[in-house]
Amino acid sequence: MPSPLRILVIGGGAAGFFGAVRAASLRPDAQVTLLERGKTCLNKVLISGGGRCNLTHACFDPKTLVRAYPRGGRELLGPFHRFGPADTAAWFEAQGVAVKTEADGRMFPQSDRSESVADALMLAAQAAGVQVRTQMPVSGIQPAPAGGWLVTAGRETLEADRLLIAAGSSERIWAQLAALGHRIELPVPSLFTFNIRDPRIEGLAGISAAAARASLLACGIEAEGPLLITHWGLSGPAILKLSAWGARSLHALGYETEVRISWTSVQADAVQADLAALRRTEARRLLRSCPLHGLPLRLWERLAEAAGIPADRRCADLGKQEAGALAAQLTAASFPVQGKSTFKEEFVTAGGVALEEVDFRRFGSRLHPGLFLAGEILDIDAITGGYNFQAAWTGGWIAGEAMAE
Repeated sequence: MPSPLRILVIGGGAAGFFGAVRAASLRPDAQVTLLERGKTCLNKVLISGGGRCNLTHACFDPKTLVRAYPRGGRELLGPFHRFGPADTAAWFEAQGVAVKTEADGRMFPQSDRSESVADALMLAAQAAGVQVRTQMPVSGIQPAPAGGWLVTAGRETLEADRLLIAAGSSERIWAQLAALGHRIELPVPSLFTFNIRDPRIEGLAGISAAAARASLLACGIEAEGPLLITHWGLSGPAILKLSAWGARSLHALGYETEVRISWTSVQADAVQADLAALRRTEARRLLRSCPLHGLPLRLWERLAEAAGIPADRRCADLGKQEAGALAAQLTAASFPVQGKSTFKEEFVTAGGVALEEVDFRRFGSRLHPGLFLAGEILDIDAITGGYNFQAAWTGGWIAGEAMAE
């Protein structure tokens, strides 16, 4: 009797579990083993989305979906046609995890508990016959002389016919892959907030602007969306998009540059017209008590102060020069960026295995037959909103199918 197919998965995260479950479901006769270096699996699933787990994003057109990926979008277009957000939601629904879509497109378990997602993955692995082994740090990966792979983990050496590496942003595993001949793109942080100390926002933590624009002139990039003032500086979707698209440039700059902020989606000339209208409609009121475009009053007051407008200036008395200065503060205010901070508990890395060395029809290595790669081990990352998990589900699913062939 021939020996069963041996499939080994390194990494107990989203991509690793999905790959292991898919392979074991398609090949019940195979021995599928998942190795996790820590004491527990799916830690990133458990902390993501503030403990709610932002499963994916309700974007069902692959051509639109790939625009959320600063690195890897072109390569993911075909895979997303095979397994996209609708497939992710359907899979979890089939496991008994009801999925909901929020107003901004993010998709969460109906329970608002990331444990629902982790439990579903663990139960699916158990049902498919996947052997999950924790506290198994991998220290060696090498081709076996007779074909397949030899993986040293803990004090053991395991043999595998097919190997999926889904170990996340692991410098140790990247070093192993480099020793096998793979090129590793420099890992740098993505999805982070900007550290800014400026009197215009000092003490305003928690205040936000609903429709802002943020630009990094040194990097030539711009992003739109809500903007949030924090204790450390600026955050919110607009800043997080900049951090993702400018990850490499910002790293090269040492995270010291300037960000230009428009607190409103309205252009400067339109703001000037709105200020002129205030002179007529709110002539007797103090300018600082008449915020435009839904801006919070405290932020409006700070911007008016920065424009040099006295606290007792009435709208009717607003001068042309003062109006121009306020319009500039509203639509083109420069802030010094002096470092970065991790976005909540989430950490995403730009960098990893060079994408030209991967066959994305199978998520297989172009250098080594029988070697598969998925998740953050690859040079793929996305903006916030569930997109990074979607890349992990898609890569794990397709790699699992390829290993089961």
